[in-house]
Amino acid sequence: MDLERILAPAGGGVHLVSTGLVAMQALQRAIYRAPSNEDIRGCWTARLRQLDGARALVLGVPSDTGAGFVRGANMGPAEIRRHLLSEPGHPIHDPAVVDVGDVRVIPHLLSQEMVSEEQLRRSRLALYGDENVALPITPLDQCALALRLLRELDDSVVPIVLGGDHSVGWPAFSESMAWATRTGRKPGLLHFDAHTDLLEERLGVRYCFATWAFHANELLGRDGRLVQVGIRASGKTREHWESTLGVRQYWPAEYQKKSTSQMIDEISTRFEERGVDCLYISNDIDGTDSAFASATGTPEANGLHPDQVSELSLGLAARFPLIGADLVEVAPTLGREGEPDMTLSTASRYLADMIRSIG
Repeated sequence: MDLERILAPAGGGVHLVSTGLVAMQALQRAIYRAPSNEDIRGCWTARLRQLDGARALVLGVPSDTGAGFVRGANMGPAEIRRHLLSEPGHPIHDPAVVDVGDVRVIPHLLSQEMVSEEQLRRSRLALYGDENVALPITPLDQCALALRLLRELDDSVVPIVLGGDHSVGWPAFSESMAWATRTGRKPGLLHFDAHTDLLEERLGVRYCFATWAFHANELLGRDGRLVQVGIRASGKTREHWESTLGVRQYWPAEYQKKSTSQMIDEISTRFEERGVDCLYISNDIDGTDSAFASATGTPEANGLHPDQVSELSLGLAARFPLIGADLVEVAPTLGREGEPDMTLSTASRYLADMIRSIG
């Protein structure tokens, strides 16, 4: 089963040999209720087989090749799950929500197009024990393939991807977009972030944390179905992005004055005018004000209150069914006093919102 080759039990996507291994195994035993370390894999594969009939799945992509400033988001998926063990009432513990584990990340890599044939051969041998196997070796391509295979197992399940840096927004959204197109749906994209992520490329790299939204918007045809909320750190003005790429952005001057109900109505009207009938949510934790989430690589003040994020997510998902989501840039090793608990609590809330939005 290819899924079992490209994925690992939750928390296992970060390659560990000695340092950190005991803590990782303890987390995996707790998540999968495994009696011993030797039982972890068996419990995990049994959980994978419960996907049929599930409402939602959670996939971790612990990749952090750099969010431009400070790194640490590779530990986000594991630490969010560890935090959720202390919240027994969280909807992630619903049997209809399946944690399928992590992509097995080679931390030096990002997307397949950046890899030479020689590197592809060597990394396939290291990951799979077979240099000729036709499986991807980079986290973005592994994420895309995993989501494709998981949809084949159950076409109705809604995937939620935990990053990692925001690069994972690209495969997570593009696979949901492919599913929507195949089933005759037309998604809108709701993107919470302090940054636009609308570069066509960054330092010559086409798919990364700073470019994923540009390419997502290209998939949408630049037709106005990308709405960005929380933007406040950009080298260009709102007018530039809206006039050149057809997006709609909410900066502090607007989202600090309008009620969330007004914004929900405005975004809904915009989506309806463009024929949107379903929703994808991409939530970068730095869209939230740093007073509530400073454990991230690029914390920014003057941002969104968690209540705004929750109300917008739940309000729009009530009108447009959720078909996929990602929650990214939680970097537990960073942040000021009171961290990482504050950021993990905020992330836990957002993950609960996403799961509860799924019918």
